[in-house]
Amino acid sequence: MSPVLLGQLRHTFRALAYPAFRVYAAGQLVGTLAFWLQTTAVSWLVLELSGNSGTALGWTLALQFGPYLLFGLHGGKIADSFDKRRVLLFCSLASSAVIAVLGAVVFTGHIELWMVYLGMFAFGSVAVVEGPARQAFYSEIVELEALPNAVGLGSAIFNTSRIAGPALAGVLIAVTSTGTVIVACAVLALGPAAACAVLLRRSLSNPVHRRADSGGIREALRYAGARPDIIAVLVVSLLVSGFTFNFALTLSMLARTEFRTGADSYGLLLTALAVGALAGSLASGRRSGRPTLNTMLLSSSLLGVGTFAVGLAPSLWSAMALLAPTGFAMVYYAQAANQRVQMGVRADFRGRVLSLYMLVFLGSTAVFAPIVGWFMEQYGARAGLWLGGLIAVATPAAVALAKRAQVRRRAAALGGKAMP
Repeated sequence: MSPVLLGQLRHTFRALAYPAFRVYAAGQLVGTLAFWLQTTAVSWLVLELSGNSGTALGWTLALQFGPYLLFGLHGGKIADSFDKRRVLLFCSLASSAVIAVLGAVVFTGHIELWMVYLGMFAFGSVAVVEGPARQAFYSEIVELEALPNAVGLGSAIFNTSRIAGPALAGVLIAVTSTGTVIVACAVLALGPAAACAVLLRRSLSNPVHRRADSGGIREALRYAGARPDIIAVLVVSLLVSGFTFNFALTLSMLARTEFRTGADSYGLLLTALAVGALAGSLASGRRSGRPTLNTMLLSSSLLGVGTFAVGLAPSLWSAMALLAPTGFAMVYYAQAANQRVQMGVRADFRGRVLSLYMLVFLGSTAVFAPIVGWFMEQYGARAGLWLGGLIAVATPAAVALAKRAQVRRRAAALGGKAMP
């Protein structure tokens, strides 16, 4: 291997030089595989129970992400107040228990739609605490220079599981049953707990010490509200995530109602999306500094173009071909937004500001997923993709125009002051 190529690889995977990151990444790989197996199986289960209802699937996503709207900021407060290793250990055990109960009910054949709703709400309630702690923990196991790479590699792990998970779930559902797949997820969900148990016996590279003036949730909201750069991320994430990041909903409906295929084909669509997402994760992980606003806005626009094009795809295979670059843009945008928040806030505020970001990024699904589901029932699965694509283009364009107008107003004000 040439020295140049070796140097490039070391730069791309530099966070792996930290032993704590390697342990944490191994646990996340197993845990995220469980998540994608579960997501695919539950989406298919809801369609079976509801007679292919996009609205029912939308409500499933809404209930899973709804807890972010109800008490999402409290998850960030917990992440900033306690040892994140213990928080993540508890969350892993709780998630596994919820999935195990749901899988047992499915396996016995007594499952009803309201039980799935209840299970997803419970799962989402655990994720409210787990999400901010997981994201903020990267800054404690690597130095700041390697933080974008750690976040990018964390996304790469997530998307590697996204590649394997849906395709594997489709095959396993066809060969065994939905209940068997969900029960298996309960076992795999213990992976992060095992990693955190190991990390509790090790020292951290960059432990965060809470400052006395960091306060609670109100102080974090005031801190974020005084930051126009953070507000811009939140505005774009609210609409783009809410209307465009619904691929579990839109692609399952596309596979089932437009292409008339089964769970295995739905898994292939998600896998194609994940292949591009993995490449986007590795590309975004090469950053060493904070992404610019223009990087975030441009990648969102490219995501919109790709999503709209998928809605025009005439066949399963053409949709898969279009989903790869769409997945790249999706994760490149999401990582730019995440890294812009992570690297732009004070360390002792990071958990709470990240919880605000996740409240907007994930909680918006609870608001808009039922709308997208209803929209697809009225106008077809393709229309849901077109809607998400248009919003992912229009929102960053509006933010860019507003930013340009603000710059012009400031220039005009400075010019007026300079006049005698």
